[in-house]
Amino acid sequence: MEPDRWLGLDLRHLIALKTIADTGSFGRAADRLGYTQSAISQQIAALERVVGLKLIDRPGGPRPISLTEAGQILLRHAEAIEARLHAAKADMEALSAGEAGRLRVGTFQSAGARILPVLLRRFSEAHPQVEISLQESSDEDDLLEMVERGELDVTFNTLPVSSGPFETVELLSDPYVLVVPAGSPLAAATRAPSLKEITLQPLIGFSRCRAMDAVESQLTSSGRAPNIVFRSDNNGTVQGLVGAGVGVSVAPLLTVEADDPSVVVVDLAGRIAPRVIGLAWHRDRHRSPAADAFVETAIAVCSELSAASAAA
Repeated sequence: MEPDRWLGLDLRHLIALKTIADTGSFGRAADRLGYTQSAISQQIAALERVVGLKLIDRPGGPRPISLTEAGQILLRHAEAIEARLHAAKADMEALSAGEAGRLRVGTFQSAGARILPVLLRRFSEAHPQVEISLQESSDEDDLLEMVERGELDVTFNTLPVSSGPFETVELLSDPYVLVVPAGSPLAAATRAPSLKEITLQPLIGFSRCRAMDAVESQLTSSGRAPNIVFRSDNNGTVQGLVGAGVGVSVAPLLTVEADDPSVVVVDLAGRIAPRVIGLAWHRDRHRSPAADAFVETAIAVCSELSAASAAA
């Protein structure tokens, strides 16, 4: 393939290919993009001339169209280019906003409950003109995808993050504890229970949580799979079920309401590696002064939280 032929590639043609893949037909793609169906056909034909390969199978009749192997490969590149375009647009908005404007922050439940209240109060006092927009999700990979698409400026995440165009900073180490019902024999034990002893208990687990996947893998390494009897995305639900005697829970300390009289928090003495919480942002995007200030404030606040936890 001559490289100069690829210089004629038009972004609209890639968007047309992606929309056809999304909608399953030329007609629906035309409706979504505001073109005629013949215009979409011409764009795909032009794209196939540039690439030199057939991209879409058109069987005719009632049978649906499908992308060829070349079309599937090019589609992955088109999706990456579209994501970078969204990121470029977000860069321009951040650059023009400067110190003021809006800062879009992703978070998950425990960071939102334990870190954000102090962090936002301190940040807002120092930067009153910056509007903070929060997006919470129990799926941290979703938050990273929003950063990659330019929909978030920075997000809390469990480190290390999955592969991608990200830079990160570590904020704090969150140890795992065993949460048991008040009156449980485990609460009165003189030593931390072993991983195998924990797997013998009915376990209340967390859903869609990368950090807890790692915990369950560590428990399984004891030679016995954990006995998961219930899962929830809600920290309060997990703790409430433990307090009701349904089971026990291995949970990051930040997720636990320690003043709850229905449960006892048992130190695991480092038997399970702690969860590391950090912030992540797109390494190729312009980071505004507001984002820089937010990261610096988060580091300071989490350092104080870590010191207070160690003293306690």
